[in-house]
Amino acid sequence: MSKLPALRGSELIRILARYGFRVERTRGSHVRLAHPDGRKTTIPVHPGEDVGRGLIAKILRDCELGPDDLV
Repeated sequence: MSKLPALRGSELIRILARYGFRVERTRGSHVRLAHPDGRKTTIPVHPGEDVGRGLIAKILRDCELGPDDLV
């Protein structure tokens, strides 16, 4: 497994949008993304902070994507 990059929440949302995920709803600083085939995940968007690598790994598992898909 390759090392996961440090990403901001907004960057991660932009990457997942390329794979067909769309914003379903926003509650506070958390954005819920959904794919037409039923996959869903939640991404925290805190200004000035990166999403932790462990959380990025969890989001990728939820989305059924691999670390190479982030490049």
